[in-house]
Formats: sequence, structure tokens, C-alpha cells
Amino acid sequence: MWRCPSGLLLLLLLAGQGALGARRGRWRRELAPGLHLRGIRDAGGRYCQEQDMCCRGRADDCALPYLGATCYCDLFCNRTVSDCCPDFWDFCLGVPPPFPPIQGCEHGGRIYPVFGTYWDNCNRCTCQEKGQWECDQEPCLVDLDMINAINQGNYGWQAGNHSAFWGMTLDEGIRYRLGTIRPSSSVMNMNEIYTVLNPGEVLPAAFEASEKWPNLIHEPLDQGNCAGSWAFSTAAVASDRVSIHSLGHMTPVLSPQNLLSCDTHHQQGCRGGRLDGAWWFLRRRGVVSDHCYPFSGRERDEAGPAPPCMMHSRAMGRGKRQATARCPNSHVHANDIYQVTPAYRLGSNEQEIMKELMENGPVQALMEVHEDFFLYQGGIYSHTPVSLSRPEQYRRHGTHSVKITGWGEERLPDGRTLKYWTAANSWGPSWGERGHFRIVRGANECDIESFVLGVWGRVGMEDMGHH
Repeated sequence: MWRCPSGLLLLLLLAGQGALGARRGRWRRELAPGLHLRGIRDAGGRYCQEQDMCCRGRADDCALPYLGATCYCDLFCNRTVSDCCPDFWDFCLGVPPPFPPIQGCEHGGRIYPVFGTYWDNCNRCTCQEKGQWECDQEPCLVDLDMINAINQGNYGWQAGNHSAFWGMTLDEGIRYRLGTIRPSSSVMNMNEIYTVLNPGEVLPAAFEASEKWPNLIHEPLDQGNCAGSWAFSTAAVASDRVSIHSLGHMTPVLSPQNLLSCDTHHQQGCRGGRLDGAWWFLRRRGVVSDHCYPFSGRERDEAGPAPPCMMHSRAMGRGKRQATARCPNSHVHANDIYQVTPAYRLGSNEQEIMKELMENGPVQALMEVHEDFFLYQGGIYSHTPVSLSRPEQYRRHGTHSVKITGWGEERLPDGRTLKYWTAANSWGPSWGERGHFRIVRGANECDIESFVLGVWGRVGMEDMGHH
């Protein structure tokens, strides 16, 4: 009868002495929030049991790492602050835990409540009531498996993660990063202007517009999440051609925003547009420089109307036009209107495109963009078959337009010679090869040679005067 309490007393004394002689670091433990306040997040876990640890009294080394914290298997864990391991009560004391385990899901060392979410690239994962994650299954624009498959596959180009695309779905990439509507059959059947090569004329193996016309070929802009490649590629080609045809007297970067906001006839701004309409507008109305009318950028899914047109022009005789408003930004005053002659279509023979490019400057080309083009980082692009083994929704494409600036050829390690075009995209300078890409030439890769346009800058003698 009498022995039992003394045993208990002894146990309490020992526990007390242990506490007195404890290292100073021990107070930390008493100040730590109880694990049960944050919730035992792993109610079924084996901790004390796994290590076969049940320490009598207080033993600070009777501890285990637990989801970014520490839990204990000594009797003291149950006294002051509960920092016991999840299976302490069950395994060491043989009693059910004094509180119900908190419901939730664990990810990356954090506990999320039921219906809590986190993003895995472009997919949202949601914590279900039974404590498991359920994630969307959308194909993402940046697909790491596809990047690896391309880089291991010897396709002649390298793939990588363009950070601006991370977190977007493939569907969003096609919807918001392209934006040229495939021309109607009547436009696709536009008469081609045949450029005739003289007998015996041989074009060089390589050519780059920026080498022939230094300082007149402009760097790529970034259309952001605006499906406006119809306006960006048109402004890009017109900028170079006005500069070349004025012999460098005018070197404007023309304003895509001017087209996006003001060319509204059958056009949809950042939701897509047509090349023939863009060239009609540049000829009949003209646009100002990008400095005068900068890109306002539209985020995807942004509700509300597109920004209104801030720049109109009126005729001033001899087909020339002048602006009827100041520049939409306060620090630029040069609101000259630039125009072009009617656009003309080239034959799809690579020699004719090359001759036109070499004589008159960069040209505009339509292209089909496939899921793997977004991943392009360098090399000579051609559409790869890597997504053929995957479900249908991983294979998507849409129509885009770009500026072809030159050509060349490259010997591959296996001895083949690959001919390519160089072209400027409108996804900013950090995509691809400094905003440019190379693509297989002479095989109508991704329809790049099927619809190619040129245009003349509208330049009068008075424009050639010294500014």
C-alpha cells in the first residue's frame, strides 16, 4: 500500500532534479508553441514507436524531427506544453490522444486546411476532406518533361523554361501569346509578286539585315499577354522598312499600341487581328512612333474595355497625313505620322523571299505555333514529335506572325547541312536567341513560307531632308 506512493514520489523527485540540472537550452522547449496548437499533422505517424522510445521523466534527447519542428517521447512532453510526438499517448501511455488530430494536408513542410490550395506550375491543388491533395490536370505551357525529351532527342534545337511562361496553361499560351487570325481565302489567294532572279544569279549562303543596314533594324518588342502579334509584327516590319527606304533619315520604332487601339475595323485588339487590315490602316491612316504612343499592355482575362484610341490623323494633301492630337504621354512631342504603300505578297519559293529580303529589308511571315515552340531557347527550330505520345490536349497550335530578318545554314554534328531563316519574335529579348529564333528554311516548316508580305515605307523627297 505504502510503497506505490513512494515510487511515485521518487519518480517526481527524479523528474524535478532532472529539470533543475537541465542545460539552459531547455527553456526554449517550454516556450515553444505546443505542437497540438499547430495541430498534430500526421496523426497516424510512427515516431516513438519507430524508434522504440518512451523515456521516463524528462529527457531532452528523447526527441525526433517532426515536419519542420521537434517532438518528444518523454513523460515531460505531456506536462507543460504538449510537444509530444503524434503516437506518444498511444504507444507510450496506451491511451487515445487527448485531442482530435486537426484535418488538413501536408505539402512542402506546411500544413494546409481543408480546401486550402497551392499552385503547381499552372495547376491548382486543393486539400480534400480526407487529407489528400487533388490537382487540376491542365497541360502547362512550360512542360519540364517535354523540355527534357526535346533536349535528349537531337532535334537541332534546345528547349528551356522561359520564366514569363511559368504558371500559364498551354491553352492560355495559345490564346494570349499569339493573336494573328488566319487570313481569309480571298487574302490567302492574293496575287504573288514574282521576284525574278537574273540568269546565273547566286544568293549568298548567309545574310542578316542588321549587317547590311546597321542601326536601321529594330530589336524585338514584347507583346506580353496581349494576343496582338498581328499589330506587333506589322509595326516591326514597317519600322525597319521605313528606316531603310528613307535611307536612315527616319528610324522610328512604330507603335503597336496605335494599331491595337485605333485599328478597330474587323480587328479585336489584344484578342487577335488580321494582317491585311493592319496594312490597310498603316497605308490609309498611318501610325506614330512607339515613344509617342507606348504599349499599355493588357493582362490576360482583364475585364473592361480595351484602351480607347488616343491618336487620330487627318489628310494634309498628296496622300500625307498629320496627327490631330498630342502624344498620349507627356514627355514626347514628336507625333509624326508614318505611312506605307500597299503591302504585296511574295511567292513562297525560298529564293524569291531571300532576294526580296536582301534588296528591300525584312519581311512579315505567318506561322503556325505549336506547343513546343514556346520552349525554344536556341538552335534551328522545327516542330518535334515529342507530344505525339501524349493525350490530345497536349497538342495545340495557333497562328502567329513574325519578322524574317535573314538566313543562313549550319553543319550539324552528324554531317547534315540545315538551312534556316532568322526571325524576330515579339516575346521580348529574354526569349529564344535574344528575342529571335532560327527555323528550318525551304521546307515550309510551320507554314513559315506560305504567306510572306513586303511593303514600302511611304517616303517623299521632303522626308529625305536633314532632320
